Amino acid sequence: MSLNFEIAKPFSLRAHPNLSEGWLQQQIRDEPSILGLGNVVVIAVEKRQSNAGRLDLLLHDEQLGRRYEVELMLGATDASHIVRTIEYWDIERRRYPAYNHVAVLVAEDVTSRFLNVLSLLAGNIPLIAIKLTAVQVEDRVLLHFVKVLDQTELREDDAYEGGLIEGTADVDRSTWEGRVGPKMLSLCDAVLEMAVACTGTSLELKYKKAYIAISRPGGFFNLVILFPKLNLVAVEFPIDEPEVWIGKLADDGIDVRARRGNRIIINLGPKDLELHAQSVRSVLQHALAQASEDAD
Repeated sequence: MSLNFEIAKPFSLRAHPNLSEGWLQQQIRDEPSILGLGNVVVIAVEKRQSNAGRLDLLLHDEQLGRRYEVELMLGATDASHIVRTIEYWDIERRRYPAYNHVAVLVAEDVTSRFLNVLSLLAGNIPLIAIKLTAVQVEDRVLLHFVKVLDQTELREDDAYEGGLIEGTADVDRSTWEGRVGPKMLSLCDAVLEMAVACTGTSLELKYKKAYIAISRPGGFFNLVILFPKLNLVAVEFPIDEPEVWIGKLADDGIDVRARRGNRIIINLGPKDLELHAQSVRSVLQHALAQASEDAD
């Protein structure tokens, strides 16, 4: 099939006489996937915040149990939009603590000065910055969104690395049941049972504010870390040759990714443990055997 060459002319939405922020907002509402945030749906537009203006867009990822607080900015980023983005994120996460929340700033120009500021903030706040480019091809407008900053996994790291008191504080099972429901806790129980079968030793769940750990009774070493969400449980553990295991698990259709420090994380939905029992058991057995050797 032959391709036709056309000259694309970049232009500023802010300077355009007919295209406004409302127009951009409508394009995202019609097709939210254009932001590159995955399988998300729009659940609120111009959501009023108590004493803090209106949130441009609130997006939701059902599978991950994650919400994105999105602030749109035509032209270059400025301090006020950064503040609003973080403020709206903070309001929503306090109001709906059962979800993971990510602040998202979309702008036509993410200047180097403010990108540095955003990078510093991303050390403590799950934050995504997206650069929007609008181009004209004949009578058509094309929108291109590129992530220039993506720090969405810090909440899991901060939960237990570095010994943060807030994340490692003890809670009870009912606390987690209230957050994610009994179905996800049953999945945690199933992972525990598999770990016990792999080791042949007594293990237990320890309920922390930011995660659930699998460890030996009375022990301080976490063998496996569980991050229950509304529709899945993220299972994290260290393992040697992580890239090899990631390849094996991915080939088996398991959602897996690398973490720093030779750690991997597996996302298990309600049926995944049953569908991929052999693969999960294999990697878990290897990781737990390795952990036992390290402990010795």
